Amino acid sequence: MKALFASVLAALALAVLPAMAVVDINKGTAAELEALPGIGPKKAQAIVDYRSKNGPFKTVEDMEKVKGIGKATVEKLRKDITVGGAPSKPAPAPTAASKPASASPPKKP
Repeated sequence: MKALFASVLAALALAVLPAMAVVDINKGTAAELEALPGIGPKKAQAIVDYRSKNGPFKTVEDMEKVKGIGKATVEKLRKDITVGGAPSKPAPAPTAASKPASASPPKKP
């Protein structure tokens, strides 16, 4: 009985582990992308098609360029996707120091 329980437990663990893995959006197949929450067959194929046409994503945020995927979807998936490494971290909020300076030259006295 213990062996049967251990076998069932191991099978369940193996079934759940792939769903918890981080997906590289530059390498993931349509099936792997479809396993992400909120990504169905059409969106998964749109990601693959976009990647084929435009080359690899440079950042996770680039996925917003795919038709049907917006900022909210990217934020929801952030912990589950990567572009070649660990899960991405949220983009830092812009600060006053990061804003571009005025384009007009300083006035002369």
